[in-house]
Amino acid sequence: MPDLREKISALIITYNEIGYIKQCIDSTSFADEIIVVDSYSTDGTFEYLKNHPKVKVIQNPFENFTTQKSFALKQANHDWILFLDADEVVPISLKEEIKTKTNSNSEVVAYWFYRKFMFQDKPLHFSGWQTDKNYRLFRKSKAKFSDQKIVHETLVVEGESGILSERLIHYCYKNYDHYKAKMTKYGKLKALEEFQKGKKWHIMPQVLRPAWKFFYHYIIRLGFLDGKKGVTICYLNALGVWTRYIELRKLNNQEKSS
Repeated sequence: MPDLREKISALIITYNEIGYIKQCIDSTSFADEIIVVDSYSTDGTFEYLKNHPKVKVIQNPFENFTTQKSFALKQANHDWILFLDADEVVPISLKEEIKTKTNSNSEVVAYWFYRKFMFQDKPLHFSGWQTDKNYRLFRKSKAKFSDQKIVHETLVVEGESGILSERLIHYCYKNYDHYKAKMTKYGKLKALEEFQKGKKWHIMPQVLRPAWKFFYHYIIRLGFLDGKKGVTICYLNALGVWTRYIELRKLNNQEKSS
């Protein structure tokens, strides 16, 4: 009998994720192919992936998140795409929902995933992420990454979208230095994105927006209910905004002096 089920390509981009990539790969073993695009990791991630029997790993220089994910998307052989971060894990209940949805003959071409955020091995219930959702499952033929964003990449979907009920597990916080480096990187990329659109640096946004970011997530979005974890996450998220304006000022000054 021919295999009539819809096939799935699992795509992941990595850089130095040896501590989390194994559980990510294990959780996507139900996919018909697993393709990982690695940005020249130095911690053993590439070597692990290269020796994994179910993984096709490709090394590609990192420019920004949109170009890297667009590159990965071109490598996929199947129409249904499951796109994960290296520190995300698909629990069994979500795996079953994914398999059901991709074989349902529905007109839905892309699905939003809610995520369960983990601070090391403990869940974060608030801090602004309780309603966070992202596209993680979609038809390649009906979606592409917008070239207007280089960080917090945006998927442009041609067709109907749905939302899965089961949550993806996201190990967002490994340790303080790792998360700080991540927020700093995002801040610098966001500054470059805004600079390319002609945005200019001003002192007031640099002062006010990080403060608002912390207040909004810690007070209004109930980060204080996450205890010390909430303070840490809300502070580092605000630091990312501060970094964005520092970097934007630097880019503006370089432009003036050139």
